[in-house]
Amino acid sequence: MAKNKARKKTAIITVLLILIGLVAVWWAISVLAYNAYLNQRFESDPAMLLYVEDFDGLERTGYEFASDKGQMLKGYMYSACEDPHGIIILAHGFGGGGHNSYMMAINYFAQNGFLVFAYDATGNDESEGDGVGGFPQGVIDLDYAITFVEESGNFPDLPIGLFGHSWGGYSVCNVLTFHPEIKGVIECAGSVSSADLFTSGGLGEVGPLIYPMSPFIKLHERIKYGQYAVNTGIDGFETSGARGIIVHSANDDIVRIGFGYDKYYERFKDDPKFTFIRFEDRGHNGMLLDPDNTYAKEFNAGFMEWAHSLGYDINAKANRDRFAKDKAEYVRAHLDREKYADRIDKELFDQFIEFYDECFAS
Repeated sequence: MAKNKARKKTAIITVLLILIGLVAVWWAISVLAYNAYLNQRFESDPAMLLYVEDFDGLERTGYEFASDKGQMLKGYMYSACEDPHGIIILAHGFGGGGHNSYMMAINYFAQNGFLVFAYDATGNDESEGDGVGGFPQGVIDLDYAITFVEESGNFPDLPIGLFGHSWGGYSVCNVLTFHPEIKGVIECAGSVSSADLFTSGGLGEVGPLIYPMSPFIKLHERIKYGQYAVNTGIDGFETSGARGIIVHSANDDIVRIGFGYDKYYERFKDDPKFTFIRFEDRGHNGMLLDPDNTYAKEFNAGFMEWAHSLGYDINAKANRDRFAKDKAEYVRAHLDREKYADRIDKELFDQFIEFYDECFAS
């Protein structure tokens, strides 16, 4: 009898150890996948950069400020008017490099009466960092950017609004918990939480396998980022008095509408401080562009035809530098920079301008 009990106890312990081992292995796999996806540097395509010279009257002044681990971030204050109504701090998206992808938005805000502070987050373009690290790093960097604008003494004492797209959209809402003084937020194609952002992106990479990974990713982020990881955009709005515009497209397959817009709508649809703008067919990266402007599509079609006519494999790693040089020459010769820099959806951005003016006047 005693031997049977001993064997049963040994069997139970063995099963438990196996289960613990399997959980530990899956946890390790989940964290490795997370780091492989997020902890890398992102650089803007040099051939497609936009410059202040591409916009009439736009000026900028560069600054550096430290984020949480002492890494220096590069930011610029953009202006195009003498009597600004307020300051808009812009948080960029994930994977395409820093803030340069949003130069058209920056210019439109600046031309319509605002100072715009835009920066490259950790691990992007001109800022330090071997990699992004994780989605909550976006909230951390924005937290430090807001504090820099408010306390450095370099900028006028004006009301502050936030603008963010994708990763930046997630960041501008979450950071409100730490900066309830913010007057207004425009969130485009973002998620409510870091976990939602990772799950939505992961669905496109590994499908439903992302769901059993999610609990381990949440724990990993909680250990690494503390309160920044568990905070949500709904927490941010409930903590602050900020007004909000939430924008999303139903066919967004990068940050799915159910992970952001739908959750905000369910919570705040009856709150007069919120405006919801839902598109059906704008996708993710094209959301802020004029849907009737076909210049980029036409240019890209010509570019791809040219690229496939080259006498070498443009996707081969050995040809990467060669293709980058050839691409830069093609873009320099064929890109109409005036047309390329004038693709913003002005009707949509006029709603944004009116929103910020109302926020800053109250």
